[in-house]
Amino acid sequence: MEHIKKQYFHIQDGCEIGARPIDLHLKAFEKMGITVKEDYGNIICETDGIKETEIHLDFPSVGATENIILASVLGDKTTIIRNAAMEPEIEDLEKFLKRMGAKIEGAGTNVIKIKGLKNLKQDVSYNIMPDRIEAGTILCMVAATGGKVKLEKVNSEHIKQILYKLEEMGCIINIDKDKVFLEAPKRLKAIDIRTMPYPGFPTDMQPIFGAMFCISCGTSIIIENIFESRFKYIQELQRMGAKVKIEDKTAIIKGSKKLYSAKVKATDLRGGASLVLAGLVAKGETEVEDIGFILRGYEKLDEKLNSLGANIKILLNNDKK
Repeated sequence: MEHIKKQYFHIQDGCEIGARPIDLHLKAFEKMGITVKEDYGNIICETDGIKETEIHLDFPSVGATENIILASVLGDKTTIIRNAAMEPEIEDLEKFLKRMGAKIEGAGTNVIKIKGLKNLKQDVSYNIMPDRIEAGTILCMVAATGGKVKLEKVNSEHIKQILYKLEEMGCIINIDKDKVFLEAPKRLKAIDIRTMPYPGFPTDMQPIFGAMFCISCGTSIIIENIFESRFKYIQELQRMGAKVKIEDKTAIIKGSKKLYSAKVKATDLRGGASLVLAGLVAKGETEVEDIGFILRGYEKLDEKLNSLGANIKILLNNDKK
């Protein structure tokens, strides 16, 4: 186990959507026999070997579940994770590691068992799963603009909650193997959403639906149960004419027929995508600043949307007059 005896974790800034403490990760590491020390902003983890253990997560954290799997897969002992995250990405990680020879059972359920090995195969090839949040985002953008689309290479099982809610808003949806067909109504209906860990409604889609609700017919309610600061994007939507009231973890959105162009700022990855959606339906030309948030989560989003009839141009700093 010499190759994992000491590791330094350097943590970069991410999206400010609420508290995302790493205590679940560190508590799990300590239970696995890893000594954790903090040293002026560095987290130093040392071990002479992973010990056999059973870990019960206080919350089904995706990152903590993945970290425990990765730490234990070469531990030469058996690790059991209870209340594990069940997101498709966890199952995809299991499939990849199994391709390398790992012994893992239960990914996609709330109990995962890992039997560590001394070595894994290194020369493997693997196709990762389709990005379910990107698929949901594009479907919502088409729905908001009253269009229709055939989205290919989609795992519809991964986005069931998104599809259910789009149907509830009046969209016609048909599924054919790895293809999803969506046709939007003349105007979307207001609905309510409540974010929950998978297989519930994904928190990453909450801002996207929030922007759609701003131009839907009626009043929609969002209850955000995962991240307490996920409503930062709302202030930017209000600059475009959105009628929204925030009460603790609840957003009450009264739909309008129109939004208006404005100069707005992306507050985070999904909040930034919600502003792109708002710009697509707004009257006039909308400028979204701090698009670095968006670009790190959506590959060639401008090209994909322009192929559907949008008019989006990415301006770098040296392109601005």
